[in-house]
Amino acid sequence: MKTTFSTCRALLFLLFYSGHGFVLAQDIQYAPDIEKKIKEVENNLGLWVQIEGAKIDATLQDRMAFHKVNGVSIAVVKNYKIEWARGFGWADINTKQPVTTATLFQAGSISKSLNGVGVLKLVQEGKLDLSADINDYLKSWKFPYNELSKGKKISTANLLSHTAGLTIHGFPGYEVGKPLPTYAQILDGAKPANTSAVRSAFEPGLKFQYSGGGTTISQVMVEDITGQPYDVYMWENVLKPMGMLSSSYTQPPASGKPLATAHNNKGKAIKGNYHLYPEQAAAGLWTNPSDLASYIIETQLALEGKSSKVLSESMTKLRLTPFIDKSSALGVFVDQRGEQTYFQHGGVDEGFVAQYYGSIEGGNGVVVMANTATTSIIPEIINSVAKVYDWKGFYNPQRKKVVEVADALLNTYLGDYKLGDVRVSIKKEGKDVYVIQDGRKMKLYFNSDTDFFILEVPRGEFSFLKDSENKITGIQQTQGSDSFKLMKVL
Repeated sequence: MKTTFSTCRALLFLLFYSGHGFVLAQDIQYAPDIEKKIKEVENNLGLWVQIEGAKIDATLQDRMAFHKVNGVSIAVVKNYKIEWARGFGWADINTKQPVTTATLFQAGSISKSLNGVGVLKLVQEGKLDLSADINDYLKSWKFPYNELSKGKKISTANLLSHTAGLTIHGFPGYEVGKPLPTYAQILDGAKPANTSAVRSAFEPGLKFQYSGGGTTISQVMVEDITGQPYDVYMWENVLKPMGMLSSSYTQPPASGKPLATAHNNKGKAIKGNYHLYPEQAAAGLWTNPSDLASYIIETQLALEGKSSKVLSESMTKLRLTPFIDKSSALGVFVDQRGEQTYFQHGGVDEGFVAQYYGSIEGGNGVVVMANTATTSIIPEIINSVAKVYDWKGFYNPQRKKVVEVADALLNTYLGDYKLGDVRVSIKKEGKDVYVIQDGRKMKLYFNSDTDFFILEVPRGEFSFLKDSENKITGIQQTQGSDSFKLMKVL
């Protein structure tokens, strides 16, 4: 996904967290060997970079504090079983309700993975042809083809694999108490929908372009084919059979369920505690890591022909086969990580982030969910699990050598820099140099006289810029294919 200036803030200028402490709500005391592994996961998170000749301690407690993450829930799968699950921190910072393994989080786009299972069940039952025109099954609303589709029809396989050439990447959801749009209003971009119409951007089958809008069309298809509300169909045909007994697509979920509260990147609860997502298939699943671990295990067993609670072995293989793009399968992404191939999906809803990985072979996996708007902590936790459980080649940090820079040169870097309304200061404390904004600071690690990196900014590359007279004029940040310049305030 392309990085914009607005996300530059999140990349470079992260917020500190303080005063809330670290809460562990322990549901189960495991055997000593497993408790030892849990502690190892907690105490050595996998940062994106390792510094030659230096060991940097990165604990879950410290990283949650730094990233202003109130609550985290983790489940680890080993040998086709949940080895452990545990909650950390607060489900709600205001009420001091702790996270337990029962706490439900919004799964964001992980919802698409389970939606893929539900749609393929209809294929398995002969009620839906994956390659047929979606308008053959849509009754309550029809997709309005235009000249951009170039006369080609969209298939359900296109929808599930994000190769339909459709607009609308994702959905922001709706505040509790606000009017919710109908499916037609969402898909046509009509009020009170808060997104534009889902339409063709280019011809189907040409290439991958992520589209939650396309997933929402598949939700309408499910209802039109089955005659059931989407959440009812998914509960009866996918969630309950898989043993995901705490999970639900209902908006909002039934009262009495232990729901986590969504929090922003400052650690504050959002208005109404969470958003509602009538785009249920794309973003509406409420679940927890233990339930998602059950989904991972069932997928792994079905793939080996050892279970068929929802899908058969052949249909599971189809679901995990990339369609056009080399990674995007039917509601799931398939990636090579080291010596193993994994099926995976991430999720972001307002105030929630999540990610799961399941190995294609061997029955290993992990699920991490958190009630924050900050995604950075998720890969750090997953990398720690990969290290502790020896997932060969999964965790591949960059290795960088740090050099000393002469004080006289360091002193020329000190001062204020700005880009738009972003303003930072470079200051020196002892022998170390920090970037500071509003009292928040991150250490600069130099790998040349002018180039540096920051532990909290994954794969960010930074350089001090000079003019023809060797005067410092700014800082350049490069993040993937994007580049930003902060100019020095003279």
